[in-house]
Amino acid sequence: MEAQDAFHDDAARDPFTAVVVLSGGMDSTTLLAHFAALRFRLVALTVDYGQRHRKEIDSAREIARHYGAEHHVLDLSGLGSLLTGSALTDDRVTVPDGHYAEEAMRATVVPNRNAVLANLAVSMAVARRADTVALGMHAGDHFVYPDCRPAFVDALRNLVAVANEGFTAPRVETPFMTWSKADIARHGVRLGAPLGLSWSCYKGGDIHCGTCGTCYERAEAFREAGLTDPTEYLDGDARFAAP
Repeated sequence: MEAQDAFHDDAARDPFTAVVVLSGGMDSTTLLAHFAALRFRLVALTVDYGQRHRKEIDSAREIARHYGAEHHVLDLSGLGSLLTGSALTDDRVTVPDGHYAEEAMRATVVPNRNAVLANLAVSMAVARRADTVALGMHAGDHFVYPDCRPAFVDALRNLVAVANEGFTAPRVETPFMTWSKADIARHGVRLGAPLGLSWSCYKGGDIHCGTCGTCYERAEAFREAGLTDPTEYLDGDARFAAP
C-alpha cells in the first residue's frame, strides 16, 4: 500500500532525474550530454533487441561510463528473430548504401522500435518517479522513420498519460525534434560530448563503413557543421546526392 501511495504522490516525483534512451549513437550521446549539462541525474537505458550492429551497445557502455550515468542494458535479444524483413535484425536483408533519405533506407526500419524503447523507458521512469524520459529523434529521421516524427511523439505523450492515469507519469522530451543532424553535431561538440566513442554504422563491422545511410548522414553532418569528424571510415570519400 505504501509503494502504491508513493506512485500516486506527485510530491514524490523526482524532477531532477532523466531516463535517457541511449543507443550508443551520435544523437543519443549528444542527448545524454544535453541532460548532463542541465544537471539532471542520468539513468541510461540501452536495449539489446538483436540488432546486427551490436557494437553500439559497447559504445553505449563507454558513453554512460564517461558521464557516470546509471546504466542498464536490457536483454530483449530474442525480439530480433521475430522482426524479419529489417536490415537491422535480419541477416538475409542487405544494409543499403546511399543517401539516408533514399527510399531504399526503408529496409532499415525496425517495426515499432521507438514505441518499444520509449515505453520501456517510461516504465522505468514511472517506477522510479523520474520526471523526464528523453528521446533523441531529430528532423533528419522524418524521411524514413514514422516513429521519429512529431505525430508519433504527440501520440506517445497521450499514451503515457492514459496508461499511467492516477500515477506519476514522466514528461517525454525530444529536444532535437526540429534539429538537423548538423545541429546535433554542433551541440555535441559544444557540450564536449564524446562523439568519437559513439557508433552509427548499421553494418556492424569494426570500423564505420562510410557508405550506409547512417554513416553517410553522420559524415555529412560534420561536413555541414564545419567540424572535424572524429570517425574512422572504410570509405571516407563517398558522396551521394539527396533524392
